[in-house]
Amino acid sequence: MSSTESPGLYIHVPFCRTKCPYCDFYSVPSLSAVHVWAEALCKEIVAYKDRSGVFGSLYLGGGTPSVLEERELALIFERLFSHFSFSPDAEVTFEANPDDVTEKKLALLKSCGITRISLGVQSLDEGELRALGRRHTAEQARRAVEKIRAGGFSNVSVDLMYGLPGQTASQWMNTLKSALEYRPEHLSCYQLTFHEGTPFGRMLQEGRIGRLNEEEQRLFFLMTAETLESSGYRHYEISNFARGEGFVSRHNRKYWRRVPYIGLGPGAHSFWGGIRWWNESSVTSYCEALKGGRLPIQESEALTDEQQRIESLCLGLRTSEGVDLPLLRTYPGFEKVLSRLEDDNLVQVCGDRIIPTREGFAVADSLPMLFL
Repeated sequence: MSSTESPGLYIHVPFCRTKCPYCDFYSVPSLSAVHVWAEALCKEIVAYKDRSGVFGSLYLGGGTPSVLEERELALIFERLFSHFSFSPDAEVTFEANPDDVTEKKLALLKSCGITRISLGVQSLDEGELRALGRRHTAEQARRAVEKIRAGGFSNVSVDLMYGLPGQTASQWMNTLKSALEYRPEHLSCYQLTFHEGTPFGRMLQEGRIGRLNEEEQRLFFLMTAETLESSGYRHYEISNFARGEGFVSRHNRKYWRRVPYIGLGPGAHSFWGGIRWWNESSVTSYCEALKGGRLPIQESEALTDEQQRIESLCLGLRTSEGVDLPLLRTYPGFEKVLSRLEDDNLVQVCGDRIIPTREGFAVADSLPMLFL
């Protein structure tokens, strides 16, 4: 982690019009408490105004930030820019669903200082979109990208998902190649995860849907990486691809580099000075705490030196930056493990850094355990 890299600021918008069956992020499928939440968020902003320096990135995620109306958006951004300092070239990302994208909302986002739109497309197949519980159609997603371009945004990220129940490799490639026609500056391609407690998680347990086996997961992953790299994208993190260094998600990269960040909103996490804390995952509890003059922190933990080393190892092996060789030397027997990984073409040594190969990315979650 660079000691000179500026921290990041994250705002969690915990509202959706509907809840997708695969999602395990904290959100509520109702907009009834939006105004109360916005007022509470403004109180939390004020509470943190003296706790940080200059932020290099601002990220509004969710939930679905694009469900917010002009009143809430204007209020939130006014408070943010009044109480926090941001670098002149700060990356300001706003997550949006395609069916919320209008010319009027885009103009408002532009006036608020948004520099980057992250569009939750997931699929460009109508049947898959219905199975995922998405509200938009493939045509709405395509039109949304066109509107964003027309609105003057030159940094667009598109979220896509593969490994869906019943999805074929051909269907996935059709979605991927259709997305490439719009030349987004950034693509996030996630394999569907079946989280416990979600509708999809329960359906998997009950045998009503299936998941990819390990070899199928590997093939989908490699096919995705090969297609995007051959189209000029840099594969800089397991699920993330950028059309050049300038379009790497600067905010998310702070997480992988363990740069300090503040998270505001219900369920948001923060990391500062070796301490991690997270807010109540309840709109009601969050708002009540701030109304009573208290920070809505649910719990915190001070990371030991060993925990921080393990985090650096696990996160670094998810990225094309890899990890420092001196870090690996702190683990007994690292030479033997490293030699084996090189022989298996899972990592390569570049100077004093260990970098995962494409095959290494495919099994990145297991690599740190070999050293530990």
